[in-house]
Amino acid sequence: MKLFGKSDKIIQRILIVEDEPLVAFDNEHFLREAGYDVVATVDELADAIRVLDEEKVDLVLCDLRLRGEGDGTDVARYAAGKNIPSLYVTAYKPPEEEDAAVGCLAKPYTAKMLLSALAALETHLAGKKVKRPPPGLTLYRQPDGALPR
Repeated sequence: MKLFGKSDKIIQRILIVEDEPLVAFDNEHFLREAGYDVVATVDELADAIRVLDEEKVDLVLCDLRLRGEGDGTDVARYAAGKNIPSLYVTAYKPPEEEDAAVGCLAKPYTAKMLLSALAALETHLAGKKVKRPPPGLTLYRQPDGALPR
């Protein structure tokens, strides 16, 4: 629905998958303050799968290193199988198989950088070209597998 020229956001409900408690807390706070609904914050694959099976999620913010079995690429692949895009948020080099996620935001990042990355993702997921991705953000393929335009 459009209201006064503004279209609905593609990204409203976010799952945070992060093993660093302070980063997870900061992300939750920044996202809620910006009007996003944080569905859950978890730190391991099994919990992420449970949330993805039980809740409506528009985007997964996923660190690569997690607690327990599995890692962020496993979460991203599971989410992709449910047509839910994932954005890696990591200090580590993402894997070469970038088809599991729609992009990567390099750590460390600020709240402003995270919100700028989400705005760019809105454009990217709408199938439009992101003219200049914000610093630290690398975009990969569209959720349907198409390369960014």
